Amino acid sequence: MELAVYNIKGEDTGRKITLNDEVFARDLDKGNAEHTLYLDIKQYLGNQRQGTHKSKERSEVSGSTRKLGRQKGGGGARRGDINSPLLRGGGTVFGPRPRDYRTKLNKKVKALARKIALTSRAKDNKIIVVENFTFEAPKTKEYMKLAKGFKLEDKKVLLVFANQDQNVLLSVRNVPNALMAQACDLNAYTVLNNDAMILTEDSVAVINDFK
Repeated sequence: MELAVYNIKGEDTGRKITLNDEVFARDLDKGNAEHTLYLDIKQYLGNQRQGTHKSKERSEVSGSTRKLGRQKGGGGARRGDINSPLLRGGGTVFGPRPRDYRTKLNKKVKALARKIALTSRAKDNKIIVVENFTFEAPKTKEYMKLAKGFKLEDKKVLLVFANQDQNVLLSVRNVPNALMAQACDLNAYTVLNNDAMILTEDSVAVINDFK
């Protein structure tokens, strides 16, 4: 598979770069690609959760433990004390408790999910390859010029570099719909959670070697 290489102004350089078909052109009809993506994305999002949610139950609510009424003859249920979930200000029934949402997934499944995600992006023509570049200084307007050249100023964009570029990172940091990542850190969620991916030539070389 080949894609055109552009410069940062959005102009075609006339050169092409080869993408590894094993990574960018897999057969998505084989196996259960959708379920593989589901497992990986579920694990990624679950691992981001703190799991510190908590509501007070009946025994934790502050209130009197005085019995509200006689045991029988009141014509209603035996609600006990004022901390009953049936009363306003009482405890919560089956409320959230702290828990760990982290799950485990085989490395091979995660690697496969990443390839499936990259293939999906390539088939949808959401991948743009640009020449290797950097910014002389960290300026947000430099990134906006780049996005405007590809008509992506209002789109969610993922910039992928082979190595961390501090000037580019600082230029992108203040843009709400832009994100920068290193090629080695890509996962299925970050690949799919955008409107377009801009890859540098060096990052393509790294991704082509994904196992």
